[in-house]
Amino acid sequence: MDFAPRTDPALIEDLRARLRATRWTPTVDDSGWELGTDHAYLRELLAYWADGFDWTAQEEELNRLPRSFVEVGGQGIHVIHAVADGDGDGDGDGDRAGNGNAAGEHAAPALLLTHGWPDSFWRYLKVIPLLARDFTVVVPDIPGFGYSDAPVGAPLNSREVAALWAELMTRLGYQRFFAAGGDLGSHVSRYLALDFPERVIAVHRTDAGLPAPGVDVSALTTEERDWIEGARAWSAAEGAYAAIHRTKPNTAAAGLNDSPAGLAAWIVEKLHSWSDRGLEHYSRDEILTNLSIYWFTGTIGSSMRMYHANSLIAPEQLARHVDVPSGFSIFQGDVVRPPRAWLERTTNLAYFTEPEAGGHFAAFEVPELYAQELRDFFTPFRDR
Repeated sequence: MDFAPRTDPALIEDLRARLRATRWTPTVDDSGWELGTDHAYLRELLAYWADGFDWTAQEEELNRLPRSFVEVGGQGIHVIHAVADGDGDGDGDGDRAGNGNAAGEHAAPALLLTHGWPDSFWRYLKVIPLLARDFTVVVPDIPGFGYSDAPVGAPLNSREVAALWAELMTRLGYQRFFAAGGDLGSHVSRYLALDFPERVIAVHRTDAGLPAPGVDVSALTTEERDWIEGARAWSAAEGAYAAIHRTKPNTAAAGLNDSPAGLAAWIVEKLHSWSDRGLEHYSRDEILTNLSIYWFTGTIGSSMRMYHANSLIAPEQLARHVDVPSGFSIFQGDVVRPPRAWLERTTNLAYFTEPEAGGHFAAFEVPELYAQELRDFFTPFRDR
C-alpha cells in the first residue's frame, strides 16, 4: 500500500522543547572531534534543529518518493520502489513507480539497495533519481530501521534480512535482480548472493567483512595481514560504539531514545569520522533529516540490536565463498579498506576500483560517482 507519513505537530513541539532544555556536559578543553562529537558544532546544530529546521517540509519532500509499505513474512517493510522511467530524466517517479508489476513488464533490471547504520533509506536519497535512469530501484528499510516495523522478539541478523529481501523482491515481481549495499547492507547483499545465487545476477559492495575466526593468517599475503592488523588498531581506537551495540545496546538506547542531543552526538560523530573530509558533503538539513527519521520512528535501539544478532552468526557462514559475480568500489575515504587480494580470495571478483573521493557513505557523499560505479559494474550483466 502507498505510504506517506505525517508527523503529529505535538511530537515536533515535544522534540523542540527537549532540544531547548538540553543539559550540556561541562567541557574544559577545546578537543574538537578528537574525543568524540565536537560540542561547539553540536550546540549550533541542535539550536538549528530546535528553531530553524523544518521537518514538516522535509517530510513532504520524502513523501514525493514512490513509498510503499509491504508485509513480508509477517514483517511490515517500508520500501522505495522507483520503476525506471525509460525517458532518461532520472526522476524515478513515472506512472508505474511503486506499482510492483511483474518483472517481465519492466524494461529495466531491478536493483536492490540495502543501507547500513546509522542511517536508513536516507543513505540512497541522492542516488535514487540517478540510478532510476537505468534501473528499477528498490530501497527497503531494514526491520528496526527507519519506517519498517521493528522485529518482534529477537532482532534479525543480516542473513535473515537477506531471506526477507528475497521474499520482498518476489512480492514486487522480480525473480532476478542486482544487489548492492554498504556497511550492514554489504553483509545483507553478501548473504543474498550466497543463499539465492539463482536470483542475484551480480552483487556490488563498498566494503567486506573481516576474516572468519580461525583463519590461517600465515596463508594470507603481506597486504592482507597488514589490513587485519590495521583493522584491529581501528577497532581499538574507534570501535567502542560497535562493542556497545553488540553487547549492551539496551543500556545506551535508553538514553539515546530519550535525548535528541544524545542521539545527535551518537550519530553525527560517525558521519564526521567515517566520511571523506568530515561533514563537508552534508548540509544541516540533510543531517537533521537522518536524525529526525531516527527520532520520530524511535528506532535507535532496534537498529543497534542488529549488531548483537550479527555477532551470533556461525563462523562457518562468515567463511563462505561468494560465487556470484562481485564488484567492489573501495572508496579512499572509507574505514578499514580491504585489499584486492582478500576480495579475490573470498569472492568471484569481477570488478574492483578505488575511487579517490567519497567515504563510508559514498552514495550520499558523492552520489554521481557512486551511481556511475554501479552502472560501470552492472552494465555487462544486464542481459543475463
